[in-house]
Amino acid sequence: MSMNPKPKSSKVNRAWLHDHVNDPYVKLATKEGYRARAAYKLKEIDEALGLIRPGQLVVDLGSTPGAWSQYVRRRLSPGGAAAGQLEGSIIALDMLPMEPIEGVTFLQGDFREDEVLARLQEAMAGRLADVVVSDMAPNLSGIASADAARVSHLIELAIAFARHHMKPEGALVAKLFHGSGYAELTQLFRTNFRVVKPIKPKASRDKSAETFMVGIGLKPIDTN
Repeated sequence: MSMNPKPKSSKVNRAWLHDHVNDPYVKLATKEGYRARAAYKLKEIDEALGLIRPGQLVVDLGSTPGAWSQYVRRRLSPGGAAAGQLEGSIIALDMLPMEPIEGVTFLQGDFREDEVLARLQEAMAGRLADVVVSDMAPNLSGIASADAARVSHLIELAIAFARHHMKPEGALVAKLFHGSGYAELTQLFRTNFRVVKPIKPKASRDKSAETFMVGIGLKPIDTN
């Protein structure tokens, strides 16, 4: 009997690695040149709702490693190409660095800081976004109440950004999680958007609590 048994976490890591390597979306991402399987989550949402079209300005919040920006870039290309001509604009933002993507303007910084938001506004050059996509997620602590508050804060920021920097008929796609605070965030979307659609893409792992909320068409601000 070994006096130094391997920690349980190593078994968990091996199981995750096995699932990851055999994941059909991981294989497809490698084949099609996407940096992460997450591209297929946005692809499924977009194909269901027809959100992203050539000529648009799309803002990608929480963009690193860049799979969503890669998908948007192909949607704005006349032939769906990963390089070459681009009809539209993409601005991506993340706290972490991101390898360049042809045609994508990347800003590194914390979305919660006014200075970073000011840089984003400057990059938009007075234009309003047609679509805002947010794959932002906080570092989770495992403390349910604290994590729910962090998720809620990012969703509130994304909605506030859409309120001020998106066309009235535009769309916001944001990641959130089933659990504490989910009902309140759903209501927040319904307060701000004419059409609200929760979507759990097939590319989102079954075990994951993540889901995506799509808000289309900003409601007028209630001044009463």
